[in-house]
Amino acid sequence: MKGKELLKLSTEELQAKENEIRGELFNTRVKHDTGQLENTARLRSLRREVARIETVIREKREESS
Repeated sequence: MKGKELLKLSTEELQAKENEIRGELFNTRVKHDTGQLENTARLRSLRREVARIETVIREKREESS
């Protein structure tokens, strides 16, 4: 998801999206460890997406304070 798309979501929606991506990241790590993962670049993209979401959540909290 792009940063502009994330800015349109509410904090609750962002937290739900973060939980969803963290679950996918966990499953991807398990597949990587067992040798079943074909696209290893997916790990990096998922980590970056989590960081992007955390940044937007932090910005929204600072903005409302």
